[in-house]
Amino acid sequence: MKSKQWVYAIVGIALVAVAVAAYFVFYGGTPEEVADAAGQAKVTVTASDRTLGNPKAPITMVEYAAPTCPHCAHFNEEFFPRLKANYIDSGKVYYVFRVFPLSSVDVAAESMARCLPANNYFQFIDLLFRNQPKWDPDGYQIPDVHAALVQMGRIAGMSAGEVDRCIGNTAEQQRITKIGEDASNVYGINGTPTFIINGDIHAIFANWQEMKDYLDSKLKKAA
Repeated sequence: MKSKQWVYAIVGIALVAVAVAAYFVFYGGTPEEVADAAGQAKVTVTASDRTLGNPKAPITMVEYAAPTCPHCAHFNEEFFPRLKANYIDSGKVYYVFRVFPLSSVDVAAESMARCLPANNYFQFIDLLFRNQPKWDPDGYQIPDVHAALVQMGRIAGMSAGEVDRCIGNTAEQQRITKIGEDASNVYGINGTPTFIINGDIHAIFANWQEMKDYLDSKLKKAA
């Protein structure tokens, strides 16, 4: 599929996602959908979620992020390694990663990630975040986004044909779009990264110490 055809094929899905998200930003969901009686967001981890850590950990942390989001890339590089070493690997945090698509390119990137074996998913997401200047049109001059994504796929062992088949997977496109719709509808999320930590919704943390203190306070409450 030619680059222009590829862009046209997925841009319609992105526009639908943006329209639905805008509706819920302005009108919101019902109180029952947004929170329980204690004012906490109700999160259900599904079999399709990509996760790390122990499901029985005292903290469940859901991150809504977008591959094209520069703040998400910063979190991935500066925060996530310490989060994983100190909280996920130690059994304190059960981490759930969900893509909140901001554009058709996010849909394409996540479709590629989902084509890979589940145990390679986070490695590919990390590759995308660390190489945003090579493929991400949001803030960078990328003359051919499709070719740039094909190159990212090749690094992960995917052929150009495999990349196109993954990007063109309609069912996957719909699933990704639905994740974005649910994030807006159920939780009122309209930006990335956004975290739901034991039912509490939190925007990006200013620094690692702020995040550490927040998680430690959650651990004390859960003890």
